[in-house]
Amino acid sequence: MSKANIPAGYPAVIPYFLVSDGDQFLVFLKTVFEAEEKATYRDAAGRLMHGEADINGSIIMFGESNEAWEPETSSVFVYVTDADTTYAKAMEAGSTSRQEPASKDYGRAAGIRDPFGNTWWITSV
Repeated sequence: MSKANIPAGYPAVIPYFLVSDGDQFLVFLKTVFEAEEKATYRDAAGRLMHGEADINGSIIMFGESNEAWEPETSSVFVYVTDADTTYAKAMEAGSTSRQEPASKDYGRAAGIRDPFGNTWWITSV
């Protein structure tokens, strides 16, 4: 298999979200997952067209939906330092519970649906 030319600091597979409000999605990522803003690109009107955030060394990309690109939901698994704390932050940030935190064979796990309709499976080991 040949190797793709991938920019430094980026993995080969990156989740991409299309959300109704890119700025609020970035706030959600920062609040719940302590994400670091990596890049944002805006159109002439200031609307967020493309954003990138780093969650513990993993990159999340997202764009704001428009007439040509409707919002799409995703489901993502993410390792965090403390599943209970992250779950609580997500609930405070307007998420709904998919699964309350519980101890599993693979770690402490929980599931939330964010205000944009995406499901996050949160686990700490």
